[in-house]
Amino acid sequence: MESKKKILVTGGAGFIGSHVVRLLVNKYPDYLIVNMDKLTYAGNPENLIDIEKKPNYLFEKIDINDEKKVFELFEKYKFDGVIHLAAESHVDRSISNPNEFIYTNVIGTLNLLNASKLIWEDKKEDNVFYHISTDEVYGSLGDEGFFVETTAYDPRSPYSASKASSDHLVRSYYHTFNMPVKLSNCSNNYGSHQFPEKLIPLIINNICHKKELPVYGKGDNVRDWLWVEDHARAIDLIFHEGKIGETYNIGGYNEWKNIDLVHLICDILDEKLNRKDSSSRELIKFVKDRAGHDLRYAIDASKIKDELGWEPSVTFNEGLELTIDWYLNNKEWLDHVTSGTYLEYYSKQYL
Repeated sequence: MESKKKILVTGGAGFIGSHVVRLLVNKYPDYLIVNMDKLTYAGNPENLIDIEKKPNYLFEKIDINDEKKVFELFEKYKFDGVIHLAAESHVDRSISNPNEFIYTNVIGTLNLLNASKLIWEDKKEDNVFYHISTDEVYGSLGDEGFFVETTAYDPRSPYSASKASSDHLVRSYYHTFNMPVKLSNCSNNYGSHQFPEKLIPLIINNICHKKELPVYGKGDNVRDWLWVEDHARAIDLIFHEGKIGETYNIGGYNEWKNIDLVHLICDILDEKLNRKDSSSRELIKFVKDRAGHDLRYAIDASKIKDELGWEPSVTFNEGLELTIDWYLNNKEWLDHVTSGTYLEYYSKQYL
C-alpha cells in the first residue's frame, strides 16, 4: 500500500527524536517514517527497539553534513515533510569544540533545506520543513519576564549561536524561496532515554553510583523544564496544524533553580533506594561556573495553547517521578551508554 505521507525525521535516534519517531510511527500507520541519524554518542538505536520492526518505519544512517548522501536520500524517498531535530546540543562541548557545532547545526541544516528545495520545487503547498530549535537562542532572562516568539535573539554560547544561525537560515528560505517552513523553540527537556551528560539523568546516574554531583557556581541558574513526551505531542501538532512561516514556543511552566532540582532528585532517590540518612545531598560539589552561563530561561507558551490547544499533560513532579522510575528500571541501558570512553569523558563534564 502506498504511504499517505513520507516523513523524514532527522536525529530520530536521539533523546527527543526517538520520542517523536515512536509517536509518529504508532499514531500514523499509513505514514512512512524515515529516521536519518548519524549515530553519534547521543544517538542510540536501542532507543527505538520497540518499533524497529514496524512496517512503516525505516532507518538510514547518514550524516546531515554529507551533502551528497542527503540529496540521494531525498531523491530516493521524495519526502512530503521534514522534521529536523538532528543537532549537536551540549553547551559544554560547544565551548571546547565550536567547529563541530557550526558544521552540524548550520551547514547540516543548509543541506537539508537545499535538498527539500530541489525536491519540492513544483509542489510546495503540500510540504512542510519543520525546524526544531531551543530557547537558548534568546539569551538570558533576569528575575522576571518570559521568552515569547518575538523576543530578540541574543545567543551566549557557540551552541546557541549555531542554533540561532540555523533558525535564521530556515526563515530566510521561507522569505526568499517560499519554502513551507515551521519552527519551534523549546525549553529544557527531561524524560526517558536522555544521554546522561544533561542535568537530570547525570544526577540520577551519579546518585545511583554514589559519585559526586557537580553543580555550576552556586546552583542559582534557573531552567524551565518540559517533559519530552509533551514536547513530542507539540511537535506532532505543529507539524500537522501549525501555520506555515510561524514560530511556536514550547515550555513546561516549570521553573527550577538547578540546586533546588538537584536537592529534589536526591530526596526522591534516597527514598526509592532506601537511603535513610539522606546521604545523596552530601555528594553535591559546587564547581567553577560555566563560561557565559545564562542565568534564567522561561518560556511563554500561550501562543501554542491559544492557536493549537496544546498544554503540558503532567506536572513536573509527575514527570520527574516517571523519569526517575524509568532510569531505575533500565539500568542496563544506562550502564551501556555510560560505559568505556563515554564514562571517562562525561564524568568530567559539569552541569
